[in-house]
Amino acid sequence: MIQFLKNIEFTQPWWFFLLLLLPVFVWWHWSQKSVRPALRMTDLSALSGKETLRVKLRSFLPWLRLLAIAAIIIALARPQLTLKEETVKAEGIDIFLVMDLSSSMLAKDFQPDRLEVSKKVAADFVEKRPYDRIGLAVFSGEAFTQCPLTTDHAVVKEFLAGLQCGFLEDGTAIGMGLATAVNRIKDSPSKSKIIILLTDGVNNSGYIQPLTAAEIAQEFDVKVYTIGVGSNGDALSPVRKRPDGQFVFGLTQVEIDEDLLREIARMTKGKYYRATAASALEQVYAEIDQLEKTEIEITTIKRYSEAFQPFALFALLAVGLEMLLRFTLLRSYP
Repeated sequence: MIQFLKNIEFTQPWWFFLLLLLPVFVWWHWSQKSVRPALRMTDLSALSGKETLRVKLRSFLPWLRLLAIAAIIIALARPQLTLKEETVKAEGIDIFLVMDLSSSMLAKDFQPDRLEVSKKVAADFVEKRPYDRIGLAVFSGEAFTQCPLTTDHAVVKEFLAGLQCGFLEDGTAIGMGLATAVNRIKDSPSKSKIIILLTDGVNNSGYIQPLTAAEIAQEFDVKVYTIGVGSNGDALSPVRKRPDGQFVFGLTQVEIDEDLLREIARMTKGKYYRATAASALEQVYAEIDQLEKTEIEITTIKRYSEAFQPFALFALLAVGLEMLLRFTLLRSYP
């Protein structure tokens, strides 16, 4: 009902000035009651407190007429139901998120840890890109595609929420992660293809070198934004794993190969960012969002349908009900 009322427009709203006459109608009705002829009786004590149900109901008859008049005025104002259609033509951007799942992503310099913050900020970024195809690749000691390019962003966010460290061989295969994303995005027909690669370490695994993967991205006009995530100095990070699978934490030096990440970004005409806190990481994604805006052309088509019929029908029913009651059940005798 609320949504219905929001879509109502009135083409002749000046008829609403007649609503100002309704208080006049009420005043006239009650003033007429005071001048009606009355039967004089010497004693009314026998009738005191004897107001019947018929008498009480008769007092509501004028209100039916009042509602009918109001409904007729609304119908005269010609309410119309507005139906909107939006045709969106967008040159979509294909975006591949590449997330590091090495055990160091559990470091506590972000709260609760680097991985959880990175997942949340990435999900917020996805939410802001409704017209883009987005995919997700992950890596640690090896890499694979978690989600191919899709416009179903609910699926992407679901995959992001389920990311965990430990189900891949540990390590940091930056080249493998980048190459996996490039392989998925290189044949896209989109004119704009970007990769956002997030890591907190130094490449130490995989059979594809990061710069080799960057050359492949360069060849296919894939722009790579690189993000180094982690505070400066020492951080409470996993140092070993117990037999039961639980990590043991200790203070370790934060090591990020920033020179490598800068070079990957330079080769592919992207940009390197360093995020030392959650707020900084949010700013990084916000800047990328602004740099990679989608050009959207929206054509809005409006269609109207007359909506006065319910009000006219209500007025007719109200008048009919008033007349029926006035001359049958609630009829008064002079």
